[in-house]
Amino acid sequence: QGQLVESGGGLVQPGGSLTLSCAASGFTINFYRMNWYRQSPGKERELVAGISWAGAGTEFAESVKGRFTISGDDASNTIRLQMNSLNPEDTAVYTCDARRRFLGRTYDYWGQGIQVTVSS
Repeated sequence: QGQLVESGGGLVQPGGSLTLSCAASGFTINFYRMNWYRQSPGKERELVAGISWAGAGTEFAESVKGRFTISGDDASNTIRLQMNSLNPEDTAVYTCDARRRFLGRTYDYWGQGIQVTVSS
C-alpha cells in the first residue's frame, strides 16, 4: 500500500517563496503521475501542478504558471513543488496525489494535506 507524506508548508509573506515536499513510500514515483492539488474554504479542489515520467511532462494551472515549478527526486522518491511570488490567493491546503493505471487496475494514493498561508 502506497503512502504520501507532505512537508514544508507554513506561513509566508506575500512575495515570498515556499517549497513543499511529498515523500512517497510503498511504490516508485517514476511509474506514477504525481500531482499537487489545493483547496481553500468555499472553493473547489484545484489541480496546481502535475508531473509524469511517461512522456507527459509537466502541467500547471494557469494561475501558477511562471511562479511554481514541480520536480522529482528519484533517489529520495520525493516530488517537490517550488512556489515563488506567493500571494494571498495561494492560501490553501495543498495535497499530494499519485495515480497510475496498470493492468486494468487504478492505483490512487493521497497525502494528508498541508496548510500554506500567505499573509502579511
